[in-house]
Amino acid sequence: MKILTPTSAAFGIVMAVGMTVSAPASAAECIAPSNPGGGWDFTCRTIGRILSELDLVEGNVQVTNMPGGVGAVTYAMVVNERPDDPELIVATSTVGITQIAQGRYPAPVDAVRYLAMLGADVGVIAVDDDSPIESLDQLTEIMANEPGSIVTAGSSGAGGWDHIRLLMVAREGGLDDLNAMRWVQFDGGTDAVTQMMGGQIDVVSTDMGEIAGFVESGDIRILAALSDEPIPAFPDIPTAKSQGIDVTGYNWRGLYTGGEVSDEEYDEWVSDLETLYNSEEWQTAAVESGLIPIWRGGEEFSDFVVSEAAVMEEISRDIGVIE
Repeated sequence: MKILTPTSAAFGIVMAVGMTVSAPASAAECIAPSNPGGGWDFTCRTIGRILSELDLVEGNVQVTNMPGGVGAVTYAMVVNERPDDPELIVATSTVGITQIAQGRYPAPVDAVRYLAMLGADVGVIAVDDDSPIESLDQLTEIMANEPGSIVTAGSSGAGGWDHIRLLMVAREGGLDDLNAMRWVQFDGGTDAVTQMMGGQIDVVSTDMGEIAGFVESGDIRILAALSDEPIPAFPDIPTAKSQGIDVTGYNWRGLYTGGEVSDEEYDEWVSDLETLYNSEEWQTAAVESGLIPIWRGGEEFSDFVVSEAAVMEEISRDIGVIE
C-alpha cells in the first residue's frame, strides 16, 4: 500500500521529482535531500567516497541531490517508489527527525529503516563568562521555578532543535509549563552568543561546533555538554548526564534505507557502515569537518530514532507547535 502525500506545495512536487530518480539503481546510490553543500550533502559524498575506497561497494556510489520540504520530498519518494531497493541509502539527521515528529513528512518515523549514526555535533548549554548562573543545577532550578526571569536563545525558531533540546533539559530539571520559557531565534549560534556577551541574552543552546572559538577564548562558559561522554576537544566540560540531567542533544548525521529492504540486506549495510566508521578515513574526515565520531547502528540506532522522535513530538505538542 502506498502512503498518500499531503497536498501542500512541498509534497505536490514529490511525484514529479521522484519520477526523475526513481528508476532502480544499477549501483549503490546515496540521496542527499538538499542542494549541494551542507550536512546531508557532506554525509552522502564523504560516506560514498569512503565506501568506494574501502571496496565496500562495487564501483562508485552515485550521489543524488533531491531538495524539498527539508527532506520530506525524498522521504515520500523512498516510501512510495523505492521501499525495497537494497542499493539505496539516504542521508538524515536530527533536523529530519524533528520534521517527522512535527508531522511535516508524509509518513511516520517507522516507514523506513534506520541504518546508522556515524557522527554528530554536540549540543551545549552556554552562559556568559560573567553570568551569575554558574552551574547546570542552578540553571535548572531557575528554569523550574522562575522560567520567565531569563531569556534563552539559539539558531532555530520555537520548536526547532536548539529550542527543543533546551526544553528537554528544563523538563528533566522540573519545569512543568514549557511555554513559560522565553526564547529568541538568531541566524546562528555565533549571533546568539554575541548578543549574550552584550547582555541581551542569558542562556544559549546551540552546537559546540558553532561556538568553540568563544569557549577557547574564555568569553563564555559551558554549563553542560548534551552528550554521552565528554567532548574530546573539551574534556573538562561536564555532560548533563554527569550532573543528573539525563538528556543528550546530538545534531547527528546518519542514514536510512527503504522500509521493505530485507533483514539480510539491512544487516549487510549496517556491517559495512560500521567498517567504514572504524576506518581511519572516516575518523579523519569526520573530525576535519567538525563532527565527533559517534556510532549507533542497526536496531540500537532505530530504537534511538523512534525514542527521540517521540520526545520531540511530545515537547512540540506541549509548546503548541503541533496540536
